[in-house]
Amino acid sequence: MNATISHQHFTHHAVFAAHALSARFPIPLEIPPGALFVLVFGHGIVLPEGRDQRIFWEKSALPGACAAGQTEYLGHRGDIPWYAVTLPDGTVVPGGRIVSNIRELYGQVPDEDLAIASYAVRISCSAAASRFCGRCGHTTEPARTERAWRCPACGLVVYPRISPAIIVLIMRGEEILLARSPRFPPERYSVIAGFAEPGETLEHAVCREVQEEVGISVKNIRYFASEPWPFPDSLMIGFTAEYDAGEVTIDNNEIVSAGWYRRENLPDLPAPMSISRALIDGWIQRKGLGR
Repeated sequence: MNATISHQHFTHHAVFAAHALSARFPIPLEIPPGALFVLVFGHGIVLPEGRDQRIFWEKSALPGACAAGQTEYLGHRGDIPWYAVTLPDGTVVPGGRIVSNIRELYGQVPDEDLAIASYAVRISCSAAASRFCGRCGHTTEPARTERAWRCPACGLVVYPRISPAIIVLIMRGEEILLARSPRFPPERYSVIAGFAEPGETLEHAVCREVQEEVGISVKNIRYFASEPWPFPDSLMIGFTAEYDAGEVTIDNNEIVSAGWYRRENLPDLPAPMSISRALIDGWIQRKGLGR
């Protein structure tokens, strides 16, 4: 997140991409005056109660419990440094403040703020998972010259976890394949998705996941867009593909129902904030799908 990049020509507006932040290394030894803070509690953030849904706090407004919390540098927004402060487990959130999970913030705060909030939670969780060295067990410390944690005892460097996952819209003529996971809300359908495995390309992951979950083969796989998905640490890489062969046969594990749908009979679809919805909407509008 160091480069200044124009996103106006991107296929998909990735809601959770924290482009508003620019990391400046080395990290200062002391938190600079004027810094702003995102308060992380569990997998959510602390907000003022009421209509003022700002995601940040000035140092003078931080609760006393923050003194015992872990502080992580997030980056600069303009000339202002931003930090995440993780409240310890068991902290009683002071009156006048509420805890909101990231999904609840969608549509309630500007997209840039939502992305920063989600990034703060991700970095907080990564710091907690990297607190001790996986090689020797020693306590780690933040690296000052990159986004990582370093073990001062053995030198192991640990980076934030990123789990790559493919997500693919499959087309057959004027139909698309939509499937239902048992984890979805009632009647919700979406496109096929799954994590990439070690030793395979993303294209192979597309073919494997489709075959495993719905029993068909696909062809003409094309890249669509990508999106960081902070639930908890995925990078979603979106594709489109065309049906090749086979009959839809669900696995009754990851998928409990699947079928072909036309534009006029679509079921309940994912929320607009997701790349899955962007894939479907792109097909509905016949834009950006290489057709």
